[in-house]
Amino acid sequence: MHFSEQIDQSNFEGLEQIAESDQFAIYAVGNQTYLLVQRHQGTPWMALRCSGDGLFRISALLNDAMRHLYREVSARLSPNSDKP
Repeated sequence: MHFSEQIDQSNFEGLEQIAESDQFAIYAVGNQTYLLVQRHQGTPWMALRCSGDGLFRISALLNDAMRHLYREVSARLSPNSDKP
């Protein structure tokens, strides 16, 4: 795994973009390696390069974090919640 605090847009020329949102994209680099790129206009672009195996492991951790966030938010929004 490698993190680049600042990466030039020209580094993505010729790479296959396999997913994107308004501020993030994932590129296939080759040899089962992927780049997760934050493409925010107000800041330098950043990238996290990881292996396919790393991608699976990270996705499992992100799923756990999303479940935690969902439980916290849904508990606050629930009409049965005792919290104000």
